[in-house]
Amino acid sequence: MPEFDTDLRSIQEVRNLAIAARQAQREFFRFSQEQVDKICAAMADAAYNESARLAQMAVEETTYGVPAHKVVKNQFASKFLWESLKDVKTVGVIRRDDAKKIVEIGWPVGVLAGFTPSTNPTSTAMFKVLIAVKARNAMVISPHPSAVKCTSETVRVMAEAGERAGMPKGLVSCLTTVTMPALNELMKHWAVSMLVATGGEAVVRAAHSSGKPAIGVGPGNVPVYVDRSADIPQAADLVVKSKSFDWSTICATEQSVVADAPIEKQLAAEMEKRGAYFMDDAQIGAMSKIIHQPNGLPNPKAVGKSPQALAQMAGISVPSNARVLIARLKGVGPEYPLSREKLTSVLGWYVADGWEKGCERCIELLKFGGDGHTLSIHCRDENIIMQFGLEKPAFRIVVNTMATLGAVGFTTNLDPSMTLATGGIGGGVYSDNIHVKHVLNIKRIAYGVRDWNPDSSERSPQRSADAPQRSADVSDAQIEEIVRRVLAELKK
Repeated sequence: MPEFDTDLRSIQEVRNLAIAARQAQREFFRFSQEQVDKICAAMADAAYNESARLAQMAVEETTYGVPAHKVVKNQFASKFLWESLKDVKTVGVIRRDDAKKIVEIGWPVGVLAGFTPSTNPTSTAMFKVLIAVKARNAMVISPHPSAVKCTSETVRVMAEAGERAGMPKGLVSCLTTVTMPALNELMKHWAVSMLVATGGEAVVRAAHSSGKPAIGVGPGNVPVYVDRSADIPQAADLVVKSKSFDWSTICATEQSVVADAPIEKQLAAEMEKRGAYFMDDAQIGAMSKIIHQPNGLPNPKAVGKSPQALAQMAGISVPSNARVLIARLKGVGPEYPLSREKLTSVLGWYVADGWEKGCERCIELLKFGGDGHTLSIHCRDENIIMQFGLEKPAFRIVVNTMATLGAVGFTTNLDPSMTLATGGIGGGVYSDNIHVKHVLNIKRIAYGVRDWNPDSSERSPQRSADAPQRSADVSDAQIEEIVRRVLAELKK
């Protein structure tokens, strides 16, 4: 009975928050750009100022990642994100094209339901709230069940700051009782206009199957190819830093190194200097048993863990200074579990002789579990970089940078985002870094710019010689009688 009561309470909470959000969004629709920006700036500041406390809460509640690294993600998803949003017009006339005589007008989508993951619970909530409100939408956040406290506290901090700046109460909210019935209710509630789902495959699949417009993301089995032309010490440093960042809880983190054969030994040595530890076959076997569940999905107990914590789980010994564990693998697929996406501090390792073979291996890895997501390359040959860009089934190709922070737009000029879409090949609608433009509808006023003047033959089409002619001897009364007889026959 208690579980049943919890389900009912959670469903009622969804209904209350969704309806309140709808009412608040109708009021918010009348706000000016200046009012909207004042509210968003207040929320971004509040989230930024609480970055450290919220990061600590996230680690304590989920047991994933590194507090100092989560602070960076929170700062990125608040102040850094706001810098990219603050000058974007979303209210009224947002763009004019005098040459084409088109005027574009910003229009909100409505109430958005945002589903956030356990791996980046606070930063993803910050990101979704800011892009939603900037476009005059409401946002109801549905946190991961293992991250309810830190996510709801993040939303509370932002909502209160927004309301002090004039935001209608109820425009931004968060579920506090999370159940499957509640999730289903939120996805299908009449007041909700769009779903923005970041998280595991199950929630993304459910969002896409809900009947509502949905923005979802797929897994990121990101390969990193290191070419013989690369700056090898730099590549080694960036890969180790990226893979160990927050113990690999960002889906754009490198999952397997594909090393060009002539520089493989040098790359391995440089990575070892920086804290990479190459496991032996027995250790790889032991690690393969704990990283994933039998269905191939990540084992929650192993997500976002240090090499030492993973070693203890697997019953093996690794150096105390190890920052990344590396498994030399001979193939890709279910028989090589560590060739899957690993949301923890373990890297696969492959050797390919030449960029063409490296290209093939990267495609194989992406197709096994990261179609459409991200690929990283370390290379100084622009022709090879372009070939990777043209050939790989990934919509983010990050070059000579950390894949983790490059793909989200921190160390590159991609749109800052905590939701990385994977396009049609990854099961999504968009292929971009999700940003405010994806939750903003645009109306267009289009003026006539050319005439259509049909010639006389088009104005008065000539009847074909074969076309049936109405006989002048058949009266309207006779036609009516024929139709009546036909209808009577059809009724028999």
